[in-house]
Amino acid sequence: MLKLSAILLPLAYGVVLWLFSAWRLKRQMDATSTPLADPKLEAVLAPMARVLGVARIKVQVHEVAPVNGLAAPDGRIFLTRGFLDKHASGAVTSEELASVVAHELGHVALGHARRRLIDFSGQNAIRVVLAGVLGRLLPGVGPYVANALASLVAARLSRQDEYEADAYASALLVKAGIGTGPQKSLFTKLSRLTGMGGNGMPAWLMSHPKTEERIAAIEALEARWQIES
Repeated sequence: MLKLSAILLPLAYGVVLWLFSAWRLKRQMDATSTPLADPKLEAVLAPMARVLGVARIKVQVHEVAPVNGLAAPDGRIFLTRGFLDKHASGAVTSEELASVVAHELGHVALGHARRRLIDFSGQNAIRVVLAGVLGRLLPGVGPYVANALASLVAARLSRQDEYEADAYASALLVKAGIGTGPQKSLFTKLSRLTGMGGNGMPAWLMSHPKTEERIAAIEALEARWQIES
């Protein structure tokens, strides 16, 4: 019974922590976001809306400078003001920005927020159990090793979500007549736009796959669709 409690308590803590983070994120987004008002971009999103069978794809603008897109746990899609500024300056095309929206729609449609709740809770339990075991085997450094191992698991699961959202976006973009070209061209720009890139970090430590691997996965999908058609 004691051993079971040692697992269930971290699981429950992970659920509460995730729900609190989601609630805090919603409050922050509500306070710092506005509805998208960009006729040029909305015109490109319109064919995607028709494919999805909705009147309009609703996008909120998160009024912050960093370049990013986000699917909130409540299903809303956000683009940052920084991303829209890049669009206004011509550094990013409307089709490329539409590919970001398609990717975030993939996270929503595939239930990644719900999966992250489960993953986060499980990882928290794994971290606590490993810290207890490794703390006895490796006094002083055991908890650090446990945290590192849990982080590796989290990064791998996050990369899996990104590949799945990329595939969803590719299918949506093709059906909407936009194609995957803007999706792939944006990937090549992201490191420069965000100022982040891989920085030489091994892929297994990154929460997002490497650019060339994401493009290769999309091209593999295209090749398969070509054969199937």
